[in-house]
Amino acid sequence: MAALLEIRDLHHAYGSQPVVRGLSLSLPRGAIGCLLGASGCGKTTVLRCIAGFEPVAAGEIILDGKVVSRPGFRVPPERRRVGMVFQDYALFPHLSVAENVAFGLRGLPARERARRVAELLEVVGLESLGDAYPHQLSGGQQQRVALARALAPAPILLLLDEPFSNLDVDLRSRLSQEVRELLKQRNITAVLVTHDQNEAFAMADEVGIMHRGRIEQWDTPYNLYHKPANRFVADFVGQGVFLPGRVLSPREVEIELGVLQGEIPHECAEATSCEACGRNCYVDVLLRPDDVVHDDASALKAEVLHKAFRGAEILYTLRLASGAQVLSLVPSHHNHRIGERIGIRLEADHVVAFRHDDGHA
Repeated sequence: MAALLEIRDLHHAYGSQPVVRGLSLSLPRGAIGCLLGASGCGKTTVLRCIAGFEPVAAGEIILDGKVVSRPGFRVPPERRRVGMVFQDYALFPHLSVAENVAFGLRGLPARERARRVAELLEVVGLESLGDAYPHQLSGGQQQRVALARALAPAPILLLLDEPFSNLDVDLRSRLSQEVRELLKQRNITAVLVTHDQNEAFAMADEVGIMHRGRIEQWDTPYNLYHKPANRFVADFVGQGVFLPGRVLSPREVEIELGVLQGEIPHECAEATSCEACGRNCYVDVLLRPDDVVHDDASALKAEVLHKAFRGAEILYTLRLASGAQVLSLVPSHHNHRIGERIGIRLEADHVVAFRHDDGHA
């Protein structure tokens, strides 16, 4: 599928401070992409470069087959056919809901403008609130107005900058799903920026993990969680701990809990024994909470150090015989006390391992 948005080797700096360093990505038409990272990693700056609010120091941005940004050249934001939903909604308080949505439609005849506004208010579920003003709406309703306003001029690309960060957790989760369904129904290409993993994974088809102005891995949510490209991504996405392991063969690694079978994702896989590959045969193996299963019948025991009740499940922190700690997600009717020793077994489908000496895959 042809890419609607391409970013090639993008660099940006504020004065002498580099913010984006050699960032590249490609997003097909109709797909939802996400830049996920901590504050200060450069994700919002990338969004502003795509929108045309910021110049680029190097590289280029291509939108619908046309270069819109490169050093010394920038198509103005209003000519890019890009819609943007801001973190603070940026609604006009003196305009009604309908007038806010119609703001970008001034070039249309009045009848066509009214039809478009009515259509979009129905799409976002606010058809009865066209005459209301922003201060009369809840946070979720204001966000829907901002979305309708961004969609009104029929942009070819929609940019969403931390769009749900001001909402409570339950509303954020529900609205992110609704927005995804809306974008998919209308085949709208979008780029989301967020620091919230749940939001990123719920909305996006592809996610880029950003760190210090670079994308560490651009992939599906499933692959980011189960097949992280490097240790930073493994640490950043989800929860997990690292246990020391010893490579036994190209498809086996031994840890304290037993032997894991699967592709060994580093140069040790080429060796058939520890003697063959020397120090590189020692690895750190990533274990997620769902890799360690509670089993009363297991002879392998671990001590409960901490527990976090999550309704249907309890996240246990367990201490192994060696003193190493692992996490285990257990149905909450298995309610064990701190200090209790419980049976566990390893149930990991594949190996995620990194070299022990420097952590690189």
